[in-house]
Amino acid sequence: MTVVTTHEHHPDLRVWGLLTFLISESLMFGGFFATYLFFKGTTTTWPPEGTEVELLVPTINTIILVSSSFVIHLGDKAIKKNSLKWMRFWYFITFVMGAIFLVGQIYEYQNLGYGLTTNLFANCFYLMTGFHGLHVFVGLLLILGVLWRSLRPEHYSSVKHTGLEMAEIYWHFVDIIWIILFTLVYLLTAF
Repeated sequence: MTVVTTHEHHPDLRVWGLLTFLISESLMFGGFFATYLFFKGTTTTWPPEGTEVELLVPTINTIILVSSSFVIHLGDKAIKKNSLKWMRFWYFITFVMGAIFLVGQIYEYQNLGYGLTTNLFANCFYLMTGFHGLHVFVGLLLILGVLWRSLRPEHYSSVKHTGLEMAEIYWHFVDIIWIILFTLVYLLTAF
């Protein structure tokens, strides 16, 4: 007598693992944001003279990054229609947009006129934006992983696309964190 076991009804725990990771990262960013707001609220001059924020490049970066969330979603919609070609196209465009964001952030760092240890504001600024930049970089690696795996025959399809969706969820997380960071650090500081 042969016993056959199936695993058809087991939930896909990979997504739960990703969500648990993103919750832990949200708590870390929440700590950064709370610290920033505490220092902003308890310091007489914020930011200190000589550490003003520029809005042009970060605003352009914000438009690019937020738009990339819509673009990556087009890739998800494409694979659900079994269009591997369009999924690759939209994920590649998302990768380019994320890379442009990082180049814009590096450009901003080179032109600020202050560094990580200049004062408390600069320290908070570089830690938060740098940590977020690290997350964008990881997101770009995930997107490259999706593109690389899509080269395997039948790796992704309309019914098999969990890895692709996980990269999209991570990318949306990166965008949401940036919107909060941009509002706190750039908009509330500049006005």
